[in-house]
Amino acid sequence: MPILDLLGFLLTGVLSGLLAGLFGVGGGTIMVPALIFLFGHLGIGGDWVPQLAIGTSLATIIGTGAASALAHHRRGAVRWDLVAGLAPGIVFGTWGAAVVAGWLPGLWLKRLFAGFLTYVGVRILVPGRAVAHRPMPGRAGLWAVGGGIGALSALVGIGGGTLTVPFLARCGLDLRHAVGTSAACGLPIAIAGAIGYMVVGWGRAGLPAASTGFVYWPAVVLMLLASMPAAPLGARLAHTLPVDLLKRAFGVFLLLIAARLAFG
Repeated sequence: MPILDLLGFLLTGVLSGLLAGLFGVGGGTIMVPALIFLFGHLGIGGDWVPQLAIGTSLATIIGTGAASALAHHRRGAVRWDLVAGLAPGIVFGTWGAAVVAGWLPGLWLKRLFAGFLTYVGVRILVPGRAVAHRPMPGRAGLWAVGGGIGALSALVGIGGGTLTVPFLARCGLDLRHAVGTSAACGLPIAIAGAIGYMVVGWGRAGLPAASTGFVYWPAVVLMLLASMPAAPLGARLAHTLPVDLLKRAFGVFLLLIAARLAFG
């Protein structure tokens, strides 16, 4: 691998970890568009560049998600009963979405991700209004919500925090437990998603030799090595930098990336 491309994967890992710690935005938001660019520059992935980027992002989130879930668990911030309630739906929703993504044209997958980035960017720039709390759904309701979270997360290569935290907060969970429980839910999303993308992508023409289906392992290893120490640094910087100003700039940046993916 050329040294500049190796550095590109390392830089992607650093940025995803740093921004996750600084803004609380999941690493997949950065990893997927960066990987689409890097894979295109390397000329690997053929017609499957978006799928390869999403599968690789999900495999990387297994490592970062496990570290995050463990940290929240040690602080007593994970509601494991809710994780258990959401997990079955998450797994089936994730697998179903991986099958769909495996046959969806790459252009439409990129546009779907662009729509997700637009949603995240607008949420950052326009503060949400307070909403009335709703009761926590029963078992069937949690399975259905988990299925929706898992499906959308697998289609865009994220750990699901952007969806899980608002849902739990609206159901009356305090923010600390909502974030911790969401972090734990990110692990089954990432594991099931990575497995789904490996299986669905098995044997596709044009994929690099160091991949298993739609997961490119050199990128996974390099981004993990870079992102895991960067996340705690981002959390520390959040207490010293003008986060509100930086967050608005980041929101605009996400909208620009969304436009590039949708129309480029």
